[in-house]
Amino acid sequence: MEVLATLTVLFLLYSLYLLYKSYILKRSTNCYLVDYVCFKPSSDREITTRKCGEIMERNKTLGLAEYKFLLKVLVGSGIGERTYGPRNIIEGREESPTLDDAIQEMDEFLDVTVHDLFVKTNISPSDVDVLVVNISTFCPAPSLASRIVHRYNMRKDVKTYNLSSMGCSATLVAIDVVQNIFKSGKKTIAVVVTSESISPNWYSGNDRSMMLGNCLFRCGGSVMLLTNDPAMRSQSKMRLKCLVRTHIGANDDAFNSAVQKEDDMGRVGVHLSKSLPKSAVHAFSQNLKRLMPKVLPYREMALLVYRIVKQKVVQRNTKLNTLVAQIDFKSGVDHFCLHTGGTAVIDAVGRALRLSEYDVEPARMTLHRWGNTSASSIWYVLGYMEAKKRLKRNDRVLMISFGSGFKCNSCLWEVCRDLGDGDVWEDCIKDYPPQILVNP
Repeated sequence: MEVLATLTVLFLLYSLYLLYKSYILKRSTNCYLVDYVCFKPSSDREITTRKCGEIMERNKTLGLAEYKFLLKVLVGSGIGERTYGPRNIIEGREESPTLDDAIQEMDEFLDVTVHDLFVKTNISPSDVDVLVVNISTFCPAPSLASRIVHRYNMRKDVKTYNLSSMGCSATLVAIDVVQNIFKSGKKTIAVVVTSESISPNWYSGNDRSMMLGNCLFRCGGSVMLLTNDPAMRSQSKMRLKCLVRTHIGANDDAFNSAVQKEDDMGRVGVHLSKSLPKSAVHAFSQNLKRLMPKVLPYREMALLVYRIVKQKVVQRNTKLNTLVAQIDFKSGVDHFCLHTGGTAVIDAVGRALRLSEYDVEPARMTLHRWGNTSASSIWYVLGYMEAKKRLKRNDRVLMISFGSGFKCNSCLWEVCRDLGDGDVWEDCIKDYPPQILVNP
């Protein structure tokens, strides 16, 4: 009997140990956003409509038809008068960029934001366990991740990841990398750095499919600090609920919809094909189908199932995409961070999700104030919401981004506490939204 009692006690103790270990592991796999910092370039790098006109006039390959096309795109782009460009373009050297130009653009961004993030979070560079850097079109050697490690004297065992060619959806890819590292259960602090290099990628030719990027892309960037340490939950801003990645690059049209290539004259640029809108819609719909069960309440999902069954019986030709368009995403989401790929992108996503002007306002205002800053755009959108004091505890924030490949990535965050940091919007948030957005 004594042996049996002893074995029973040992079994119970071991069971309690396994339960405790499972509980600790579950807590340690959470992904918390402690804080983030967006980049505001200096005022001497502002690109106004007049400056855009001067840059266009310097391009001797353009004819009258191309000038008209560019002006039409620029006026209807939704971009305001205070966006920023790199110095080599401001100074008129866009046709002959150097490696130093690209390095200087990145250094100006890194020197400000990474330093400010460490000050803001009271975290030392030596505390960082993981560093993920994503700059799509600039990949020097040593890598930009190594450049940060060297500059901030990080630990010898810091794990670094340098992502390239991920396009405007790169930030969520980087966060997915971090989230998977967190699943090890070890308490970890990670820094994600996201920006885009404009200096060496300005297109100076006259191919219309490659000229659009010059009108939309602007300088910017953001850095964020993430952790799975439960002890840091109280100081964190948000907790990641889910992240969904969709890649339809197996399709030829989707793969070729946004490609960096040379034109007929050998000038490098990003070619945007006519199949891009169709590919974006396809990737978006595929992403939503996987996202819906993760973000919508049971009631809304039950309504969708009911509609599917009803339409299968009554109208057999009805497509699932039509049924998805009837879903009320606001039943499971309070705020929407939409990628600022352009006015058409914001309008299309807004219609697909049945959003109001209030819902898409942060994306529209971000496009107006900062332009398309590639993968960092959604963080400026989040910053707008925070500066407007829209984000309250337990609110749910959905981020949606698109990128070459072609891919659509999305994630849902839960706000941990009331937020109201102005960050880069501090000096201008009172002016937004302006009464009129018409280009002067």
